[in-house]
Amino acid sequence: MTPSHARLVGNSFKLGYRLQNYWGISIANAFFAAEAGAGIFLIALYLNYRAGMILGLLLAGVVKPYFHVAHMGVPRKSWRAILRLDRSWVSRGAVAIAVLAVCGAATVLDRGFALSAKLGLPPLLGTAVTILAIVAGLVVICYQGLTMASSEAFTLWASPLVPAASVCYALTAGSLTVLTIGWERLAAPERAGLTSLSVILLLLDLIIVAGILSHARRKSRGGAFSVELLLKGELARQFRIPVVLTGLLLPLAIMALAATHRTLVALAWVAMLAGFYAFRLAMLRAAVFEPISHEWSGAIGLPGSR
Repeated sequence: MTPSHARLVGNSFKLGYRLQNYWGISIANAFFAAEAGAGIFLIALYLNYRAGMILGLLLAGVVKPYFHVAHMGVPRKSWRAILRLDRSWVSRGAVAIAVLAVCGAATVLDRGFALSAKLGLPPLLGTAVTILAIVAGLVVICYQGLTMASSEAFTLWASPLVPAASVCYALTAGSLTVLTIGWERLAAPERAGLTSLSVILLLLDLIIVAGILSHARRKSRGGAFSVELLLKGELARQFRIPVVLTGLLLPLAIMALAATHRTLVALAWVAMLAGFYAFRLAMLRAAVFEPISHEWSGAIGLPGSR
């Protein structure tokens, strides 16, 4: 339970909680574009839906890098992000984005224009390129969650459920996007399969989000404070309605009860994407640094220790 004295104290020397403010809207945009784009690409690739594959590649390979570089502020030095593959998920993710963009584009061109056959290339080469695109896409949908989970400074992020949320949200966005924009192109069994997959994934999203909050609340005082911010505090309006009600419960109800109507499916799609983006923002904004313990702060005489 959150202590009664708990409060946000900004950059003062008082005892309390301090929000992280380094990762903001640009990073939320980058995370959302990468995960949604890779999820769309993977689902569209499975169904051989080229328009969906192209959309996914544009989001993950163009929109995501734009916002990430904008956040970094020094575009000419952004290439250095790939230099720490041995210890940084950011570096691994940057490489995965590049591989996805190149191999994904090659796969789209090959499937659309049979380039391998026209150029006399062995079929095995095309298969290898497609496999590389799939592996890179899988890395992209989970590496940002793994980056957040590796940061022990923020209890809200330091959970194995955070990368699980990235994967499930990405695949949910992919299934609903392909179902909506490819409605006329997809056969009835494919639409039914995507509908069932969307319902399962939305349920998993809801369970995982609840699990993230439960884990953070039980793990530390900082985690409990973050949960209070999201459920009852300053960020409650940005979490309960956009993330839970609009982004999860509404599309779940539509997909479970009225998924035969294209207009309603499109509504579920828009609501889910809005909730997904709101979730990304909320997870960044609610993260707080763990406070100095009362016992230690009292020993050195910090304000607010009594």
